[in-house]
Amino acid sequence: MCPLPLAAAAVAGPRSQLRLLGRGLAAAMSTARPLKSVDYEVFGRVQGVCFRMYAEDEARKIGVVGWVKNTSKGTVTGQVQGPEEKVNSMKSWLSKVGSPSSRIDRTNFSNEKTISKLEYSNFSVRY
Repeated sequence: MCPLPLAAAAVAGPRSQLRLLGRGLAAAMSTARPLKSVDYEVFGRVQGVCFRMYAEDEARKIGVVGWVKNTSKGTVTGQVQGPEEKVNSMKSWLSKVGSPSSRIDRTNFSNEKTISKLEYSNFSVRY
């Protein structure tokens, strides 16, 4: 089992309570500035190293919505949505930081576009 990221442990304890923090995020973000959406795929040592859990935690800290999941080819894929500067912060994390035990070789971004409203209410791990 992966250790809980520090911010998550400090905020809520059990991960089920963390999900409550994302509620209302979509409403708060949709009223301000233009929104962006981008798909991503991360290559390297990104499975079996808590990458998805850390990505979920980082997305919530930054304030973006979307999802993340493992693929059958050993990569991690997903989508991020939110204000452009917050999406850019998450893109940087996905390209350069990752989880403590991960090794990011490269991250491909595609389908980047401006959207009129968010399609998700939080950031979640998909299976």
